[in-house]
Amino acid sequence: MSDTEAMADLEQADAQRAELQQADAQRVEPQQADAHRADLRKRAQELDTADELGKHREKFALDAGTVYLDGNSLGALPAHVPARMADVITREWGELRIRSWDESGWWTAPERIGDRIAPIVGAAPGQIVVGDSTSVNVFKAVVAAARLSADDRDEILVDATTFPTDGYIAESAARMTGHRIVPVDPAAMAAAAGPRTAAALVNHVDYRSGRRHDLPGITAALHAAGALAVWDLCHSAGALPVGLDAHGVDLAVGCTYKYLNGGPGSPAYLYVAERHQAAFDSPLPGWNSHTDPFAMTPGYEAAAGAVRGRVGTPDILSMLALEAALDVWDGVAIEDVRAKSLALTDFFLECVRAYVPEGRVTSVTPDAHDERGSQTALACENAPAVMAELIKRGVVGDLRRPDILRFGFTPLYVGFADAERAARVLAEVLADLPG
Repeated sequence: MSDTEAMADLEQADAQRAELQQADAQRVEPQQADAHRADLRKRAQELDTADELGKHREKFALDAGTVYLDGNSLGALPAHVPARMADVITREWGELRIRSWDESGWWTAPERIGDRIAPIVGAAPGQIVVGDSTSVNVFKAVVAAARLSADDRDEILVDATTFPTDGYIAESAARMTGHRIVPVDPAAMAAAAGPRTAAALVNHVDYRSGRRHDLPGITAALHAAGALAVWDLCHSAGALPVGLDAHGVDLAVGCTYKYLNGGPGSPAYLYVAERHQAAFDSPLPGWNSHTDPFAMTPGYEAAAGAVRGRVGTPDILSMLALEAALDVWDGVAIEDVRAKSLALTDFFLECVRAYVPEGRVTSVTPDAHDERGSQTALACENAPAVMAELIKRGVVGDLRRPDILRFGFTPLYVGFADAERAARVLAEVLADLPG
C-alpha cells in the first residue's frame, strides 16, 4: 500500500469516527435535554411549594388551564369583587340612592382609597387622591409642576421612550404653559437637567422593555438642578418598591388596572408631596376640589391637601371595585412581592434559554435586578403570529409591535410552574412556526 493510500484510509477512518461521535452526541442530547426539562419542572414545583405568596392565588378568578401573563396590562379579577359590586349596585345605589354619598362613604372615596394605595408606593397618608384617568392626571401633574417652578425655567424634560400618551399630554401642557419639550433618554436625564429645566416626566419602568429606571438617582439630580420630578408609576406600583416619600418625589401618577387589579378602566391616582400641596395649582379646578363644593360660589378657592387633585364627580362604581380589589394587599409586603418577581423572571428566562433554540428570541429586558421591572420582553421574528398561537395554547401574554413578546409576572397569582409552562409552550410554538 502506498503512502497516499494509507493516508486516505486514515482520513476515512477519522471521518467515520467523527460521524459516530456526532451520532452518539445526538443520541445523548435529547436525553440530557429531557433530564434538564424534568429538573426545571421539579424545581418549579419545589419553588411553588415554598412560596409564601402562593396562597394569594386563590383570591383571584383564574382559569385552571391558562397561564395568565398579562397582568401588566390588565390585572386578574379578585374573586370577592363581584359580590361587593352587587352590594354597591343593589343596596347602596338601588336602595340608599343619593344617601350613599354620605352613608356609604362615596364622597370621601377618592382620598380613602388613595390612602390605601399609599403604602404600596411608599407614601404617607394624605398625599394621594384617586380619580380620573392616567392621562388626565399626567396633565394635572405636568402643568402644576411647570407652575411651581421659577419663571425663568422654560423647558420640560420628557422620557424619550415614554408611553406615547405621556408624550402627547406633556407636549400639550408645555404649549399651554409656555414651555418647550425636550425628549431625553432616561439614562441621560440626570445630565440633561440644567438651569432652564422646570420639571421632568419619567417612567419608572419602561412599558416596552421592562427596564426599571433610577428613580432615586434621577430625582436627586433633578432637585440638584432646581427642577421637579414627576414620575409615571403605571408599570411599577404593585410590582416593586417605589419609595415616593423616601426619595423626595414631587409628583407622581399611576393607573390601577395593572398590578393593583382594579379592573378595566379603573381610576388612576395622583400623588402630590405634602410640601407642594399648598402651592399646587391644578389646571382643572373642578367643583370637587373646591374648599366648599356645595356652596356653589362662582369664584374658585382650592381645598387643602390632596383633595386639590380632584376635579368632577367620582366614578363611584369603578372606584369602589378598585377599593374592594385592594383587599388582596392586606398583609402583603411589597418587598416580598419584589423578591418573588425577580425570582419568577429569572426562572422564566432560564427556562427560555433551556427550551428555545438559540437565536429564535432575544431578551430585551435587563439581566441586572436593579434595572428590571416585573415583566420580560422578548424580541422575536413574526411576533404577532407567535403571540396569537401562544394565546390559543393557553399562555396569555401580549404584543408590542413590531417584534416584542411581553410577559408580565404578577407575583400574587403567578407561580413558577406557570413560568416553566410558558417557556415550554413558547418553544413548541416556535418549533411549529417558520423561523
